[in-house]
Amino acid sequence: MPQRNGRTSRRDIYLKLRQMVLTLELAPGAALSENELAASLGVSRTPVRESLILLAQEGLVQVFPKIGSFVSRVDPAQVADAQFLREAVELASLNDLPERLDPAVVEELRGNLNRQQCADLDLEEFFDLDEAFHQGLMRLSGHGNVWTTVAAAKGHLDRARRLGLHENVSPAAFAAQHHEIFEAIVGGNVPLARTAMRTHLRAVFSDIERIRAHSPELFATGASTVPVRRNVVVWE
Repeated sequence: MPQRNGRTSRRDIYLKLRQMVLTLELAPGAALSENELAASLGVSRTPVRESLILLAQEGLVQVFPKIGSFVSRVDPAQVADAQFLREAVELASLNDLPERLDPAVVEELRGNLNRQQCADLDLEEFFDLDEAFHQGLMRLSGHGNVWTTVAAAKGHLDRARRLGLHENVSPAAFAAQHHEIFEAIVGGNVPLARTAMRTHLRAVFSDIERIRAHSPELFATGASTVPVRRNVVVWE
């Protein structure tokens, strides 16, 4: 991990730990040991502790006095809030599509969709393509910079989406939805694109209910729930 200076190092550690939470490498409900995390990252406990505080402010980590720190379980209420924000922004952006779409962005999106069809994609590669696809659609409407704000607000949503990807046999259905949205946009059928986008973005809710039925321990049941300390869980 780069350690160009103390300030940059702390930022790198925060980003690394955040990514470990979002990708489920640190699973919902996993106990967090500052000592173990510091050792695995090759740093002192101080930047790890500071990073956990920042993650707690985002709702991705919970700290219980005299018990310990834990990765927050996925909170369906926060998922719904982030989904509301994302849907509002992405649907609004479709209303701002210009009459002539940027051909460079259109070709970039075509290439993205082609890569989504690759049979040997792992789930994280597909997730990255998914993110780039949606950001690309925002760029078509001239609102690409807004994606940073959306991305920062959807930690719980992204974990739910990844759980959904793990749950599904293949991401092919999501890739097909992307293709439908894209073809509606380039064909000038904005109402169809909006309908397809809404259906696509709301699929996470059915995923949550299906996963919660067999793995309720991954989801928050109430703000007052105190976890039982156990070893760090790594999602495989």
